Amino acid sequence: MKKILRGYQREETERVIAFRSHWGYRSEYCNPARGNEKGGVENTLGWYRRNFLVPVPEAGDLAQLNLLLLDRCRASQQHTLSGRRMTIGAAMEQERPHLLPLAEERFALEEILYPIVDGHGRAKVKLNWYSTPLRAGVRAMVKVWPSQIEVLRDFKCVALHQRCYGRGHQLLNLEHYLDVLEKKPGAMAGSTPLQQWRAAGRWPECLDTIWRKLESRHGRGGGTREMISLVRAGLSDGWDRLIRAVEEALRLGVTDAAAVIHILRMPDAEDRRRHALQLAEELAEFERPLPVMDEYDQLLGDSEVIQ
Repeated sequence: MKKILRGYQREETERVIAFRSHWGYRSEYCNPARGNEKGGVENTLGWYRRNFLVPVPEAGDLAQLNLLLLDRCRASQQHTLSGRRMTIGAAMEQERPHLLPLAEERFALEEILYPIVDGHGRAKVKLNWYSTPLRAGVRAMVKVWPSQIEVLRDFKCVALHQRCYGRGHQLLNLEHYLDVLEKKPGAMAGSTPLQQWRAAGRWPECLDTIWRKLESRHGRGGGTREMISLVRAGLSDGWDRLIRAVEEALRLGVTDAAAVIHILRMPDAEDRRRHALQLAEELAEFERPLPVMDEYDQLLGDSEVIQ
């Protein structure tokens, strides 16, 4: 609400007006701090909170949590309220013919903003800055979700960040600055995006070890460019796979980026075994018995007799 007026009057935000207009319902408000005026709503919310959120559910992300809650909501349709003879699901089916049909198009829950990318490749969204791969001066399209920030260019997602609810923070992704760092490799070691990756646990010690070995072999600038090539390979082929490839390269004593990328893109042991079996089956079609040379030996023997 923008403002609480006298009695039951409210000044609603534009998003609330758009939401209720889209789904076709009318807002009704109670007096401030008077939950007893909507006791049915409060009691129902309390039931769902005690049965769905106690103990606190665990999920990998918001999408998994929503699926978990959806499954529990569907299961609750078999529940029968106290004093009722009909289950919640049966009551819903009985009520459905009397309801308005749902809108064919969904309501866009995300807020759309159009910030301009600054000289550091960042777009200011709400009170924080988020990195983008776009050049300075470009007006980006940003979708603001409750848990993430999506940056688009020509309706294609070019950057995705976890939303920050603080003030004045920078959320920088190292991959958005690789082109710049290739031109200025000396800036990579102390860059803010790299520090944030270290703090988030995305840059383990093995990457620093291979980086130092690359610098000792190719020099500081050349070694950093080699390291950037490894980062690009990890972003395209899988970051976890890159880390495993670097650990394997260090175990073998390899200090070349091309060799690490070869290990990264080499099939694992199970794939190599499966391909070997498949190849053996294909080659079995071309198997022929070995030729018998006894007759040639007889010819050779006869020629000796003739001589």
